Amino acid sequence: MRFLFVLVLICGLTKGWAQIPAGKAFRVVPLGVKGGVDESNLSAYLLAAQGTNSYVCLDAGTLHAGIKKAIQNQVFKVDYNKVLKDYIKGYLISHAHLDHLAGLVLNSTEDGKKPIYATESNLDIFRKHYFNWKAWPNFGSEGDQPALSKYQYTVLAPGTETPIDGTGLSVRAFPLSHGFSYQSTAFLLKSGGAYALYLGDTGPDLIEKSTNLAQLWKAIQPLVQARTLKALLIEVSYPNEQPDNQLFGHLTPNWLMHELTALSKLTGPDALKDFPVVITHMKPTGTNEAQIKQQLREANRLKVKLIFPEQGKLLEF
Repeated sequence: MRFLFVLVLICGLTKGWAQIPAGKAFRVVPLGVKGGVDESNLSAYLLAAQGTNSYVCLDAGTLHAGIKKAIQNQVFKVDYNKVLKDYIKGYLISHAHLDHLAGLVLNSTEDGKKPIYATESNLDIFRKHYFNWKAWPNFGSEGDQPALSKYQYTVLAPGTETPIDGTGLSVRAFPLSHGFSYQSTAFLLKSGGAYALYLGDTGPDLIEKSTNLAQLWKAIQPLVQARTLKALLIEVSYPNEQPDNQLFGHLTPNWLMHELTALSKLTGPDALKDFPVVITHMKPTGTNEAQIKQQLREANRLKVKLIFPEQGKLLEF
């Protein structure tokens, strides 16, 4: 009888362990993956430490439709309000373009109290142009009165590690150039000794006349080499046919591979083999998406692991 009890206990524990993939540090739930046009599927990615339901939302272009899709896919086995109000502990907003925050604004009436993390310049756009009692009620903690303080504005100083309340995660922000001298942001998230890197919209350094990506690659070099950086989420908005003077602060397959090659020169090419690169923000017009996927695969001489996320389908790294 004792032997049978021990056997059942071991089987039960083993089954529990099997639900957490070995070596996986993060759960990522794409709530929106596209770069425009389809308002039901715009940039938004939930990220949590493995084994928890304490998520930060990386940009928030779409919330409602994405949460519903994730529930349909059995990623979440609770209702919509539970995910929105309780599972999402805060928002990291890379920049203040509508396709990256419209879901946050529109769902703010139903949301719970939580922080918005962003650079000072992007928080200022919230204060002046969104939560201002003209475009929308002021659910922020500052700005036009009365400030309802549902969302606490938390300034991210570039390069400074900031804890994300209620998640066990921390984040460092890095500046990106997104056309016409407009600043976007990259977020390096940390859970224990593991990292994930999410980039908001960005153009290549050569076109943007910037060194922002070069500085970012330098910062993550040791993490790639140590294999503690578990994934990179980065945009490719247009196929290679898009002229350089019409990129508007975005990447093409060729420009992404140009930038990854610059990273490989710091890390050594072998460090990028099978490294997960999640392609975000593809613009869903015409044959753009099919072209981008084909061109990325054909240009993938570094042999990174290309991942094309789908709305509401779980990713683990």
